[in-house]
Amino acid sequence: MKALLGVVAMAALAVNLVTSCSSSPTGRQTVKLFPSTELAALGAASFNDLKARQQLSDNSADIRYLQCVSQALIGALPEPYRSASWDVQLFASDEVNAFALPGEKIGVYSGLLEVAENQHQLAAVIGHEIGHVIAEHANERMTAQVGAGLALQLGGAIAYSEMDDNSAALAMMALGLGVQIGGVLPFSRIHESESDQLGVDYMVAAGFDPGAAADLWRNMAALGKASGPQWLSTHPASSTRIKALENYAAQLQPLYQQGRTQGKQPDCKRS
Repeated sequence: MKALLGVVAMAALAVNLVTSCSSSPTGRQTVKLFPSTELAALGAASFNDLKARQQLSDNSADIRYLQCVSQALIGALPEPYRSASWDVQLFASDEVNAFALPGEKIGVYSGLLEVAENQHQLAAVIGHEIGHVIAEHANERMTAQVGAGLALQLGGAIAYSEMDDNSAALAMMALGLGVQIGGVLPFSRIHESESDQLGVDYMVAAGFDPGAAADLWRNMAALGKASGPQWLSTHPASSTRIKALENYAAQLQPLYQQGRTQGKQPDCKRS
């Protein structure tokens, strides 16, 4: 048992090694071990591969709508992101999803346009994905995976040197589960929540209604998305997410109303 506890402790140690150092856009302490330029190149290569393998939408009205919302958000970003070469593509799929890759790459599936009921809700999606890119969450996730790998290697060395094979195998199973639940999944949930917050910031800066972010997730919850126990999910539970978005949007409503009086009123229509 003592050896088993030692093995599990290695997981916690490895995870802790990657939870401090630099800061994210919200001030959260992070570690990023990989050069941003290399990840941007990987992101571009992956995005090009996806565009070659998956069908892009040829619906000109939907494409214009997506680009209208995206450009409004990008135009309100701080530099150097405002001037970056963002590539936002609409994929022809009924899947209700979107994704982001390093190097300012964002993909949206056309099925999402049926769930995002207006420009404000679509801006919540795009703003969220922009948040992933700017916060370099892919870099941080890869760094966390390095920590998880280290935990498994060190734990394996301890387990098989101090236990019989059967006990060591059980210890390694416990270690793998501990790394996943105690490290990798919480990292993902933190990233999702942080991107929600950043997305709302970008929405307000561009003149979109921040309250629409919670509305979007109500629509997603109605479809059964983001369900299941929060501690076994890479995303926050829908109820947790909606409440957090409601609270944060309420704080930013005065700023949103001020922007409207100053002429920040995007007019993107799906037609």
